[in-house]
Amino acid sequence: MTHDHDLELRPTEEQTEAALNPPPGRNGGDLVVETLAGLGATTVFGLPGQHALGMFDALRRSSLRYIGLRVENNAGFAADAYGRITGEAAPLLLSTGPGALTSLAALQEAASASAPVLAISSQIPTAGLGGGRHGYLHELPDQSASFRGVVKSVHTVRSQSQIPSAVAEAWRSALTAPHGPVWVEIPQDVLLAETSLPVVTAPDAVPGELAPRVELTAVAADLLSRAERPAIIAGGGVVRSDASGKLRQLAEKLDAPVVTTFGGKGAFPWEHPLSLQSWLEDRYMTDLLEDADVLLVVGSGLGELSSNYHTFKPRGRVVQIEADLGKLESNHPALGIHADARLALQALLETVSERTDVTAPERVRDVLGRIAGRIAGQELPLEQDVLASVRRALPAGSPSFWDMTILAYWAWSAFDPRGANTMHSAQGAGGLGYGFPAALGAAAADPTRPVLAVSGDGGALYSIAELATARQYDLPVTWLIVDDGGYGILREYMTDAFGQATATELTRPDYVALAESFGVPGVRTSPETLEADLTKALATPGPSVVVLPAVLRMFAPTHLG
Repeated sequence: MTHDHDLELRPTEEQTEAALNPPPGRNGGDLVVETLAGLGATTVFGLPGQHALGMFDALRRSSLRYIGLRVENNAGFAADAYGRITGEAAPLLLSTGPGALTSLAALQEAASASAPVLAISSQIPTAGLGGGRHGYLHELPDQSASFRGVVKSVHTVRSQSQIPSAVAEAWRSALTAPHGPVWVEIPQDVLLAETSLPVVTAPDAVPGELAPRVELTAVAADLLSRAERPAIIAGGGVVRSDASGKLRQLAEKLDAPVVTTFGGKGAFPWEHPLSLQSWLEDRYMTDLLEDADVLLVVGSGLGELSSNYHTFKPRGRVVQIEADLGKLESNHPALGIHADARLALQALLETVSERTDVTAPERVRDVLGRIAGRIAGQELPLEQDVLASVRRALPAGSPSFWDMTILAYWAWSAFDPRGANTMHSAQGAGGLGYGFPAALGAAAADPTRPVLAVSGDGGALYSIAELATARQYDLPVTWLIVDDGGYGILREYMTDAFGQATATELTRPDYVALAESFGVPGVRTSPETLEADLTKALATPGPSVVVLPAVLRMFAPTHLG
């Protein structure tokens, strides 16, 4: 008897011919890039190094586009943004030891934000593996151990025949909910050795679906249908699973107000009558959420920022939908549903009963009004004007990438992203230097629209080298640098806590002249001219830098009293 699946496994005549007569001059690196191309990758990021040269040599024999950055951590940030924008696993090619370890902070951010990054590193020669002290360049006793606590999965290759399956399995892992970074390492000699293996054509790496258990969604639907004051917290999982449309349908069916976390920016329309926007660091918002008799949390672990620094104490029933099993009920007791946000929201849409609550929009307006009044009482017009100028200058649909800087902290709460998957920051792991290299990765993913990066001068100094990358690949990124002469938020924190700041002041280079030395046009602006200068820069092809000398302040926190 012949089964259908037997027929599917039979190679075509062309595939048979290619397998029997592979082209000469290929090495282990070719198996890597062939597998990536077969999986659907089109662009790779990275930085070459001695042990990884076999992979980089193979790139010239492939159709993959290579975007080379100047620092491995920045290459990781670029891959992170590419993965967020496209939903594809972004390949990141790295060398061994110092080159590999330099990417760790970027991979931590990708893990925190569930960004699919496929990091492929070289290793010392096979003879040196196993923890011995052989004295190879870049040698570590166990390189993968440095990454195991950061990435989703680790895959170590020891022979060429393992390469296609290891890379394909890592790809599947990166794209299985929750998305995240994965690590593959391949010894130098395996990459360099000539190979007689057939060309890799169609590796199988379809990510599995994480569907909810039906008995749990049935209970959740019943709770939500009978609730008197339901509310929804939408996190980054809604954005990563492309579920913003389903979230809106469910909120409207339930008449439930929705607040988005900082990682979930854009998951719900900003100006919608049910939109509580993103004011999670405000006690008025915390009070409203605590008052909900049923609180639906989708794609969030209710961590430090999302819980107003763990001051949030829900009084009603919590239903938590989360793809990361470790985050289920990690902060609050809940009906925990381990599932991809999109699939779980679809299940709820099919089972909840429609409810009408004419008071919901009024409660939304009331809490937003109270928050606006609180902010207005703190006399912060400069900060609000600067953020409004950025919003008016940035075209709708253009993505923005924000470093860890005071203007970004304002944007987490107060910036309208105007669309799902358009505003991104490093608030997951909280490392400096994210904004500009991440914006370069987004521009590589879609060069048809301008991309905005926002940094403080402290974070900008982590990324200055990437002006060369922006110029080399002519990427349409406008970099707004808010220059206050130091680590502004740390200056503020220390002054509040100790009466004065230490180690926060920085020598200020001329950022305009620095940009122009890379061949990137720069302009020094002011709060009054920011909108016009930023609009012009974003409309001009290629990279540009806009420098705003300004000392911004944060709005007062509500979690300390």
